[in-house]
Amino acid sequence: MEFGVAQFEFPKLDLNEISPIAIPQKLRLGHQMEYVCKQLLDASDEYQVLLHNRPIREGKQTIGEIDFILKEATTKQLIHVELTYKFYLIDTAIENPIHQLVGPNRSDAFYKKLEKIKNNQFSLLHTNIGRSALLAEEIDTTNIKQEVCYKAQLFQPYKTASLDISPINSHCNVGYWLRMAEFNSPEFMNHKFYIPTKSEWVFNPFEEVTWVSHDTIVTTIEERLNNKSAPMIWMKKCDSEFEKFFVVWW
Repeated sequence: MEFGVAQFEFPKLDLNEISPIAIPQKLRLGHQMEYVCKQLLDASDEYQVLLHNRPIREGKQTIGEIDFILKEATTKQLIHVELTYKFYLIDTAIENPIHQLVGPNRSDAFYKKLEKIKNNQFSLLHTNIGRSALLAEEIDTTNIKQEVCYKAQLFQPYKTASLDISPINSHCNVGYWLRMAEFNSPEFMNHKFYIPTKSEWVFNPFEEVTWVSHDTIVTTIEERLNNKSAPMIWMKKCDSEFEKFFVVWW
């Protein structure tokens, strides 16, 4: 257990044996990731999905949502799993390591999300409203386990040596972040660039997009920064070498 929450261990699957179902594009990114997770869990023999994406309402007001209730095939143990997929920049100017993981626009942070999971999303099951909603689905929460499936992509400061982010998985490091002055330096001038949509943030950069020059993309980036919105950028250095990073306004 890390940071006071148990981490859900995803079952091992042979992805070649899974026939994926298209993800509805109208869904926000978080729900798209839940859609993927649901397909993977359905393909596993280790778990049965009893409930997925269940809103909890008090009257006409939605007070929360339960991502997954699973049943282990062998033990019949019930598990409440909250899925989170985030993009965090490592801001080493912040002293406390757990506080260094911040969203691209600094509007969210790893430690804040952890507190929300522990104090809101997990506790929801143990309220009268939460218990009643699940009992209506014939799910008894008395001995239920609660775990989090926390997935993230991390971006460290530009030209920073590899950072020790333990106990967080170092494989989460996928790119870097920088400011506009650095992006305008000569080493970026001769490459090609693309601003991915939010749904594309999860992907590694690939060739089949509309790549543009540094001069062309600068105006778009500056407009985003003026609106205090840090864009993710894909960069193509050659046909087989790509990088992904954020340009920040702060």
